[in-house]
Amino acid sequence: MLGNNILELRKKLGLSQEELSEKVGVTRQTISNWELNETQPNPEQLKLLSKTLNVSIDELLDNDIKSVLIEKTIKTEKNSSQVLKVVKIILTSILVFFVFVCVIVGVFGVNLSKDNKQFEENQGVTLNCSLNDKTYSYLIESDKEDNIIDHSGSEYISNILKDKEFKKGKILVEYIIDYFKDNNGKCN
Repeated sequence: MLGNNILELRKKLGLSQEELSEKVGVTRQTISNWELNETQPNPEQLKLLSKTLNVSIDELLDNDIKSVLIEKTIKTEKNSSQVLKVVKIILTSILVFFVFVCVIVGVFGVNLSKDNKQFEENQGVTLNCSLNDKTYSYLIESDKEDNIIDHSGSEYISNILKDKEFKKGKILVEYIIDYFKDNNGKCN
């Protein structure tokens, strides 16, 4: 305890109780009482003892600050290791996501270019026709040779075309325009 530490440190430095008492500003009897653990130094006396015996107050009081510091250092290193693992996982996840997005964009980009090529080869015409203050829209898609790929839109126009078969887009467009014109309507 404190008394034993004072005794050991005093002897280690080769000081007598008398010499230590002079340096700390107390009587020889006070040093003896401290070493026998009969009394304790006050905070000011602890500071003087610490300086005279060349040790920290924690070491003098047997406060094992080293083990506390070592324990805290170990905990900090362990936490740092765990944080590093989490950061690695996050970075790996980001990298995997980035690669995934690049692959998707690459595949989607290829599909886009195919769609653009098909769009360049195909033609679409949207007719907006009006009759009796009503408007009807109809879309006609044709390939490069004007063969109809698809046509759809207003139910009214679909009914007009119900029993008709058209192979060429231009002929279908003309038929619809002529129908509306013949019935006092118009298309643009």
